[in-house]
Amino acid sequence: MIKKMNHPAWFLSPYWLLFITFVVIPVIIAIILSFTYFNTIESPNIIGMKNYVELVTMDTVFMQYVLPNTIKFSLLVGPLGYILSFLLAWMLAQIPHRSRTILAVILYTPSMTVGIAMQVMWTVIFSGDVNGYLNSILMDLNLVQQPIQFLSDPKYLMTIMIVVSLWSSMGVGFLAMLAGVLNIDPVLYEAAYVDGLQNRAQEIFYITIPQMKPQMLFGAVMAVVGTFQAGAIGVQLTGSNPTPQYAGQLILNHIEDFGFIRYMMGYASSISVILLILVYSISKITQRLLGEKEA
Repeated sequence: MIKKMNHPAWFLSPYWLLFITFVVIPVIIAIILSFTYFNTIESPNIIGMKNYVELVTMDTVFMQYVLPNTIKFSLLVGPLGYILSFLLAWMLAQIPHRSRTILAVILYTPSMTVGIAMQVMWTVIFSGDVNGYLNSILMDLNLVQQPIQFLSDPKYLMTIMIVVSLWSSMGVGFLAMLAGVLNIDPVLYEAAYVDGLQNRAQEIFYITIPQMKPQMLFGAVMAVVGTFQAGAIGVQLTGSNPTPQYAGQLILNHIEDFGFIRYMMGYASSISVILLILVYSISKITQRLLGEKEA
């Protein structure tokens, strides 16, 4: 009996139990509900592909605003945040341990406190009255005569969301990259310079990046998942869902709008399935681009 209990499967069983309970089962339930009409009061009624057909053909908000906004937001925040994470991790690796630890904590903290920071700091900075920090500075410099409604003007909202997202993008992907850079054997750099390596740019492209591909892949996947799951930013900044003229409306906001405001859980489930497919597809593309090539 003791020998049977030593099988590796027993050690993996807690993980698989939690994974199945909190990931697999909810995903299966969401997929099933996406083929139903469910208003949280009555029992779900199966309606087939109607939710998906309505999403593509009748939901003009989704096709005209939500999907383009999500793609634009993800294409800007994902790659920029990923590149910024790597560059900051590489630069921190060049400084002494004590300073590196302090700066790493400072850079990582916004990813944990972004919700509070948006309420306390960013909404004050971009406030649409004369007391807003940015409006106050612009008016003192005579660049504007009247306060700009940054958070309610569709012209500015998406840009502000991107700035705030980049500010808070130094999460676990950044820490993984920092660990990857620090774990590279210094002997490799010394040998490379002996063999003709000439500058830091060549050092990054020929030594650093190839030696930390697992961390680069992890950071890329986390960036993809994080940007597609973003949604609270626009709502917290503006204080409304949907955001003004849908300028900051992302897929997650659309899911919350139909699921928790209109109580159309079946329709919201179909949108969440589309989001799952998008995240999975782009994650697989990322793995193919950055993963190890099999011989």
